[in-house]
Amino acid sequence: MNVDFSRLPFQPADILLPQNCDYDKWAVVACDQYTSQPEYWQRVEERVGRAPSALRLILPESSLDGPQVEIDIMDINATMSRYVRDGQFKTLPRSMVYVERTLWNGKVRRGLVGMADLTAYDYEPGSDALIRATEGVVMSRIPPRVAVRKNAPIELPHAMLLTDDPGRTVIEPLAEQTGAMQVLYDFDLMEQGGHIKGWLLTEKQLEQVSRALSAMAEPAAFNAKYGAQNQPVMLFAVGDGNHSLATAKECYERQKRLMPPEKWDYLPARYALCELVNLHDGSLEFEPIHRVVFHTDPEALLDALVRAYPGARRGRDADTDGLPLRYLCAGSEGVVTVPASAARLPVGALQSFLDDYLMGHEGRVDYIHGEDVAREFAARPGNIAFLLPPMDKEELFPTVIHDGVLPRKTFSMGEAHDKRFYLEARKIR
Repeated sequence: MNVDFSRLPFQPADILLPQNCDYDKWAVVACDQYTSQPEYWQRVEERVGRAPSALRLILPESSLDGPQVEIDIMDINATMSRYVRDGQFKTLPRSMVYVERTLWNGKVRRGLVGMADLTAYDYEPGSDALIRATEGVVMSRIPPRVAVRKNAPIELPHAMLLTDDPGRTVIEPLAEQTGAMQVLYDFDLMEQGGHIKGWLLTEKQLEQVSRALSAMAEPAAFNAKYGAQNQPVMLFAVGDGNHSLATAKECYERQKRLMPPEKWDYLPARYALCELVNLHDGSLEFEPIHRVVFHTDPEALLDALVRAYPGARRGRDADTDGLPLRYLCAGSEGVVTVPASAARLPVGALQSFLDDYLMGHEGRVDYIHGEDVAREFAARPGNIAFLLPPMDKEELFPTVIHDGVLPRKTFSMGEAHDKRFYLEARKIR
């Protein structure tokens, strides 16, 4: 059977699966989590010990500004090469993996691991690409990530793509067909990560996925679905890992500059391994991403916030149509209400202010998953937390299609321990 994915931006990949190791020590959570909680990564370090692990192949974002970051990156690349050379991986040629992730709350998130074609992805605002970013990419965050990836022989993905499939035609049918598949892994994840099980798709199931995605990519069906006319098809939105995919795209563009055009389509860096999840998966909940500003003067910051938006004020009237920004700091809790004209969403008004304010004032901002963690940080002197409301996930695709990207860090798909764990890999050089 010759399954054709050539017209689709999500395709089977030569997937590398770790072998001869303890999977519960191999798999670790996405590197952009727990950046202000070094004790988390210390616990992971102690648990892994000297065992083979994806921990040795990633650089937690909390270490990106470390004094030995260049040495750390060289060690990571050397370990990647050693793992490949020593047979730490087995190859699943031209494959997709159906994944069931049982989250800490008991719900099951279903996904499909394959590779995204980066020629079909664009993170620029107003893009008409088949794969679009959901949030604005901060260009200053790309170079340190490029430094990690540019010489890496393999990639380990934490990016998750979303498909708007209310009919559940792509991923969900696979749940009833696992009896025909080979089980690849089945184990508990560390640090409240829940449980994960993966199966290898058969050729028949690959063809089934190809047909379902092709139907969704038909322009007439797309425009009818979103009440649009002649709009370019948006097949996938980046749910998690916007900056990771942007980094992969930049590395591909760099490799292209070193190669003749006839070789561009065949570069392994043209693709990025990721997991596809249905927006309508019952386990998928959009959680807000709160902001905590560290080492600042909270009262001075709040005064500046009110001054930044004419008509803004401390407090909130019951009948106001403004945007409420809830804040917490040591000994104080309240709301700053800014005019509705300031932004489409509260997060947009807050982020714009913080970007400007911190350019000229002491302090740094971090993006926190979980209100309890934000409250803990806010209780410490010199910190202030802003608690943001969740976004309705049904609005994601229409908003990106009609209005472009959202403010960065607008939403999170679940709590930090629900994020994708590094498990599969793929050669990119």
